[in-house]
Amino acid sequence: MALNSTIHTVTVHLADVDRSVYEELELRVARHPSESAEYMLTRLLAYCLEYEEGITFSDGGVSSTDEPPVLVRDLTGRLTTWIDVGAPDADRIHRASKLADRVAIYTHRDPAKVLAALPAKRIHRAEDIPVYSFDRTFIDSAAGLFDRRNVLTVSVTDRHLFLDLNGTSLSVAVEEHRLDGQS
Repeated sequence: MALNSTIHTVTVHLADVDRSVYEELELRVARHPSESAEYMLTRLLAYCLEYEEGITFSDGGVSSTDEPPVLVRDLTGRLTTWIDVGAPDADRIHRASKLADRVAIYTHRDPAKVLAALPAKRIHRAEDIPVYSFDRTFIDSAAGLFDRRNVLTVSVTDRHLFLDLNGTSLSVAVEEHRLDGQS
């Protein structure tokens, strides 16, 4: 018998000063049985940091090879932004950069290891693909606070993320790296 996804209800108060995005979001986030809490939280933070009209979580789930965990479509349904999470392989990123106008990667893993696995491979428009990383201690702490029902305040200023999750405050610098070696 297959296990079902766990549904997490998340109220997000988003204040991204860097992009002038201020939203109140009511989200239902499905956590697949094979998905770690750290991955799910990174996926949720990527959604918040990339929030714009047309953003959604993938229907295919975390194991989908055809879609990213988070994506943006325009009003015609065309994929405009591919937002991957974790440590996607070079072939997946190469394909994504041909399908979407913009690709971004968010990782809760060691960014040096994620980047080290990619440069030997050819990736279309690699110089335009940012890799954003969160400090592992931050992700581990926040994931430990995540419940089935959550109230999340996300504030972003100068790429520094301030998070209040169910009454506990945490903060982290969101580090940006590039696939072409530029930081």
